[in-house]
Amino acid sequence: MVPTYEELASRNRDLDERVRTLEALLRAEQDRALHEREQREALAEKHSFTERLLAELKKNYALLQQEHELLRRRVFEAKAERADSKQLELALEKTKAELDAMREQIEQVSGAKLEDEVPATPPRGSKKRPPGRRRLDPASLPSEEIVVTDPEMEALVAQGLAEVVGSDDSTRLKRRRGCMVCLVTKHTTYRMKKAEGSDETTLVTAAAPVEIISRSIGTPSLYANIIVEKHDRAMPLYRQQERFEQEGVPLDRGTMSRWLNTLGGTLGATVLHAMRQEALRTAKCLSTDATGILVQQGRDPTTNTRRACKKGHYFVQIADRDAVFFEYVERHTSAAVMELFRGFEGYVQADAHSVYDILFRAPELPPDPDIEPDGKVRKEAGCWSHARRYFWETAAVAKDDVAREALYRIRRIFELDGRFWDRTPPSKRKQLREQFLKPEIDSFYEYARPALEKVKNERGLLRSALVYATRQESALRRVLEDPQLKLDNNASERALRKVAIGRKNWLFVGSDDHAQTTANLLSVVATAKLHDLEPEEYVRDLLRVLPHWPRERYLELSPKYWRATRASLDPKELEAELGPLTIPPATPR
Repeated sequence: MVPTYEELASRNRDLDERVRTLEALLRAEQDRALHEREQREALAEKHSFTERLLAELKKNYALLQQEHELLRRRVFEAKAERADSKQLELALEKTKAELDAMREQIEQVSGAKLEDEVPATPPRGSKKRPPGRRRLDPASLPSEEIVVTDPEMEALVAQGLAEVVGSDDSTRLKRRRGCMVCLVTKHTTYRMKKAEGSDETTLVTAAAPVEIISRSIGTPSLYANIIVEKHDRAMPLYRQQERFEQEGVPLDRGTMSRWLNTLGGTLGATVLHAMRQEALRTAKCLSTDATGILVQQGRDPTTNTRRACKKGHYFVQIADRDAVFFEYVERHTSAAVMELFRGFEGYVQADAHSVYDILFRAPELPPDPDIEPDGKVRKEAGCWSHARRYFWETAAVAKDDVAREALYRIRRIFELDGRFWDRTPPSKRKQLREQFLKPEIDSFYEYARPALEKVKNERGLLRSALVYATRQESALRRVLEDPQLKLDNNASERALRKVAIGRKNWLFVGSDDHAQTTANLLSVVATAKLHDLEPEEYVRDLLRVLPHWPRERYLELSPKYWRATRASLDPKELEAELGPLTIPPATPR
């Protein structure tokens, strides 16, 4: 049956309504899909931002962890050396608080607990303390005698005009290897007539011999033993007092302290003064470094209470291979450094500390109003060991490949220079350095400069190491100018080790004056070892000879010239602890 017009129209209206419904559903579905896509894009953008933020936070957290680990190590080293670690501890607490805050932020952003990327250093195992030396029963001291005579009275005795009637005896302590010796000094007493033809007589006693410390029970061998035990073997005086008590000698540390103070002042004003003047005049390079020392301040005059120790500083100066000087200064400042190097012209090898900048100030720059210049030209020689140390810290803490590569290149420089350092004269060494060492140094900086460009806007240990190496480039290249310059300043640090080890045992010095006299004794012992002299034997001979030696010839007693000087002395006179000494004529050096 054929549908009517009304039926067809009704069907068309139904179809149109259904199409509109479907179109509405389609538009709604399209709108929903568009909204979901926008939401996905927004979530993806938010996720990407969160990932970038989390990566940046983790990067900064790792850098902060490295700084915290480095500060922790430096605090430990400072405490081990009894240095002032308060500022380091404050910085360590600050970085710890920053780490905790950044850790909370990272965990809030990531929604998960953060695992540390830099593992903590495992605790050191406890070491068994070595057993102490067993106590020995006191034993009676062996004795030796020295007879002191008067040459004029001996001549009268030979002529029969006088006679020996006895002696005036006194005792001293002499140090022999392994024991103490009681040295009995017999001052011969003579009886002679007052006048020819008269029966009246008078007694004459031989004059006391010249000594380094008059009216003392000590002798040069004992002084030398105390000096070397303290300043070479780091044995404090209270332990030496215990050792002497075990050997049956009641020698208190107060007496020993006064002896050391007197001897240090005497040596500083005589032999060391002559050595220092020669070094400032002739040395080509002075290697230097500094360390802290505690100094007693005595009692407060108003309250009569003991004041806390203040911090002073010991500088060491090594003049070529000739002498080692320790100098005490109250403050680690540029003014103190200028006074230490005043009058010297040549190379100064140091660790790039800012206090040394005054030594290399260009003449065209305005002078420091508080420091008087001396008009001398000094060149800075860098230390490759210090440059290597920064890269080692970066490689050890941050595990950085760039630092490891830099360490390898610096090792190549040391290996090449070490091959011909002891085998070739300076003239040949300069040629070898130009041929082999210069390409290695050029290669190192060709590697370091691009590496610095990549991290110059970042904070971290690698940037610090690269900045130090590049800023010190001219100073580190000084080894190519002079063949006698060394790659490192390790000799100065090794010399300061005596101070670092010593202050762990004797803790502090009594005053500023005691600090300088201690520095003088350290200088004598260190210079003797520099010239392969047995320090105790040298110091004993020096203290035996010094009271008799002409003032204008003190330099002959320095370790540099001691072998030649000792060969010209009478061995028997030198071996005796007291008595006359024949001074040989001066020989040209």
